[in-house]
Amino acid sequence: MSQRTTRRRYLGALGATLAASLAGCSGVLGDENTTNRSSTTTGTPSGNATNASRSSPSPYTQVYRDTIGSVVLISVTSRSGRGGQGSGFVFRGDHVVTNAHVVSDASDVQVRFSKGQWRSASVVGTDPSSDLAVVEVRNKPQYAEPLSLVRSEPAIGTEAVAIGNPYGFEGSVTSGLVSGVDRSIPAPNGYRIPDAIQTGAPVNPGNSGGPLVDLDGRVIGVISSGGGENLAFAISAALVERVVPSLIGNGEYEHAYMGVGLQTVTPNLADRVGLDRPRGVAVTQVSQDGPSDGTLRQGDVIVGLGGEKIAGRQQLSSYLALQASPGDTIDVTVLRNGERRTLSLTLGSRPEQPGAFERTPESG
Repeated sequence: MSQRTTRRRYLGALGATLAASLAGCSGVLGDENTTNRSSTTTGTPSGNATNASRSSPSPYTQVYRDTIGSVVLISVTSRSGRGGQGSGFVFRGDHVVTNAHVVSDASDVQVRFSKGQWRSASVVGTDPSSDLAVVEVRNKPQYAEPLSLVRSEPAIGTEAVAIGNPYGFEGSVTSGLVSGVDRSIPAPNGYRIPDAIQTGAPVNPGNSGGPLVDLDGRVIGVISSGGGENLAFAISAALVERVVPSLIGNGEYEHAYMGVGLQTVTPNLADRVGLDRPRGVAVTQVSQDGPSDGTLRQGDVIVGLGGEKIAGRQQLSSYLALQASPGDTIDVTVLRNGERRTLSLTLGSRPEQPGAFERTPESG
């Protein structure tokens, strides 16, 4: 990859959003050789500048060349006969990662690779709680190599590239910055997906399931939704790394579950329970016969899980998603009636559908 100085020289958005909406399956097919392009010209370049640009492609061009062979278009026919499409990328062997909402109702899945080859595929596993899915491709082209995942959370301001098939325009690329981390976004089944990556790279229907990569071509996240102009979200590489191997091996993934309703700690509540500042999360409801029944109580303020301090709702959700599994017994530190207590809690497995109080962002 080019050095940061080169990246700055060529910094600029390569695409513009057509609509701000959920980046779901698109029913519109584009020309199979179409690639979106966007350029800005200011003045007439000198001969030297022209030669330099020809010999030194922009970092966006380079990352596109390095990764496009691994990015696919997924065409789906649902059980009702409706067609749709999304994006995906090669994860391991013949396995392609995409979004659960792209293939969840599929009766037939066809995958198109960057050089035009179509292959039949079958759904290996889906996880609506993380909006991740895996399909297995028969006879994958040799050039379609797996993309690697980043090993740590990207810094805010990291340059990011979204590659996919918006509105059926195959092999399209847009760019932006990582504008936020540890976000919470809705899952298809009513739960929330923690640890999501926010980006300014424009995404549209058909981008779903495609990779959001850094300038080294490593996957930052799996594109899930667009929330508005210069606002889109991706499922973090950390969550992908945790969920996808289980989908490949078992066809499903079980999420750790506490079975409680939660509320952000306000300054007034912090005052009442003796906190020096608002932190932790307050328990508003305990699911009957759930994992926390008999251990946690309404009014408890959770300030620690597994020996880690819990500053707020997002940190609790990320801990459960990335560090805990059903059956784990963890220490839960709470403030109860002005006293700090450490309780032992065995986590359960999350139900397929959330209860009424779990359909809000404030649940765990």
